[in-house]
Amino acid sequence: MATIGQRRSPSPHKILASAVAISFLVFISASFAFTSRSLPSRLPISGFETASGGHGSLRRSMLAMKLDPLKPRLDQLQKQADDHRSLALAYAAYARKLKLEYSKLVRTFADISRTYSDLLKKPAYQALFSSDAVNIDETVVRQFEKEIKEKIKITRQAVSESKESFDNQLKIQKLKDTIFAVNEQLTKAKKQGAFASLIAAKSIPKSLNCLSMRLMEERISHPEKYVDERKPAPPELEDPNLYHYAIFSDNVLAASVVVNSAVKNAKEPSKHVFHVVTDKMNLGAMQVMFKLKDYNGAHVEVKAVEDYTFLNSSYVPVLRQLESANLQRFYFENKLENATKDTTNMKFRNPKYLSILNHIRFYLPELYPKLHRILFLDDDIVVQKDLTGLWEIDMDGKVNGAVETCFGSFHRYAQYMNFSHPLIKEKFNPKTCAWAYGMNFFDLDAWRREKCTEEYHYWQNLNENRTLWKLGTLPPGLITFYSTTKPLDKSWHVLGLGYNPSISMDEINNAAVVHFNGNMKPWLDIAMNQFKPLWTNYVDYDLDFIQACNFGA
Repeated sequence: MATIGQRRSPSPHKILASAVAISFLVFISASFAFTSRSLPSRLPISGFETASGGHGSLRRSMLAMKLDPLKPRLDQLQKQADDHRSLALAYAAYARKLKLEYSKLVRTFADISRTYSDLLKKPAYQALFSSDAVNIDETVVRQFEKEIKEKIKITRQAVSESKESFDNQLKIQKLKDTIFAVNEQLTKAKKQGAFASLIAAKSIPKSLNCLSMRLMEERISHPEKYVDERKPAPPELEDPNLYHYAIFSDNVLAASVVVNSAVKNAKEPSKHVFHVVTDKMNLGAMQVMFKLKDYNGAHVEVKAVEDYTFLNSSYVPVLRQLESANLQRFYFENKLENATKDTTNMKFRNPKYLSILNHIRFYLPELYPKLHRILFLDDDIVVQKDLTGLWEIDMDGKVNGAVETCFGSFHRYAQYMNFSHPLIKEKFNPKTCAWAYGMNFFDLDAWRREKCTEEYHYWQNLNENRTLWKLGTLPPGLITFYSTTKPLDKSWHVLGLGYNPSISMDEINNAAVVHFNGNMKPWLDIAMNQFKPLWTNYVDYDLDFIQACNFGA
């Protein structure tokens, strides 16, 4: 026996009995809790408010469960209907707080909520929820379940589709994806557009090719009319007291427009001398074109660049570079790189940028050794006023007279040269204002004194691997005449008629020279219609050769 005051340990049978009793109480409590949760504490549905009554309601629910096993299934369906109706109402309420653009969502979810109420109001289903219903028709329950599930499916689909409208993060991400996709398409379209534009700009129109062929046919048929080899050169061609122009072109019609416009606007045409230089292929056509009419006493000299024998690869860096295998691979072998891959550099891959006809402008003092001053004109310009005032300008010892093109941070040296290269960075200021090629007045005596051609050779040799600047004549021009350029008044030279449609007509009308620089040349179909008449006014449409080639048709 245990001593007094010592507790006796309970027997195992008593512990088991206590555990069973506790488990039963917990089960009963859980049953009551489950039953109370299954009672309609949901949002009230019109015509179907839940009945109150405390323990009496609980007893009725328990009785219904005992009498008809379909009752819990029916309660579950009603709960699902209530939950999804509440969900629809919640989305409708949230949509009301947003902007007017979500008013459609408000109507959508309000209509969905209404369908639940309408479904539960059907007489066939009202009997299912009456308090005295004992026997429930399983067929009706199945039909009710089918319709409820259809409504739930519609609700979930509407919620899924509208989540994007309410989820800002999802909307932002989708917007970013859309912007990225559109940017990709835009980049691709820009590359394709740039490539197509270059093709349109560099291709020879059918009418222009026709004119060259017909002029060449005339040259071959009647050589005696156009050969001047045995005749001595007119002294006016070397007279430094006259006004001399240099035009380098392989476009016979464009060159004729330059001469026509300059002569027509000259006060004394007989004092003007035009030196036209082309390539051997177009020499015959050029000779015929400038023999077909009298230029009011103005003098026109037509020569081929091949006639200047000193322009060979041993002297001219560009010609030597054209012979290099590296440059030939750059142009002709790397087809993928030459395609639409690089829109920015695409135009500089055109071999014309290394053509000697383009770079001959750097040899003016040697081409015309007896002249003191000369005006260089591109073949895409139109002269609108007498230009003799340029010969009266005091050049202040400078070599190149040109119109500056910079405004703000645009068209400055930094845009044309590689200032990450130490040589460029050391010698030039990136903020220096650039100027335009196309109408340049050159003091040839100052040129010879400053040894500008030698300067050009020095830098052109350094740029054989194209690390100092991209191809073209403007960057080496900016370098060669870096400290020897005199800015001219902007009214002498207005640029941009080949790419900028917003140039004012007042500015154009006041200009001595207008320049169709850009891809939309006036002899192309892609030319801007508002500017094209400025050029066509000087085309000799009365010539039989031009009429036969349907220009302007």
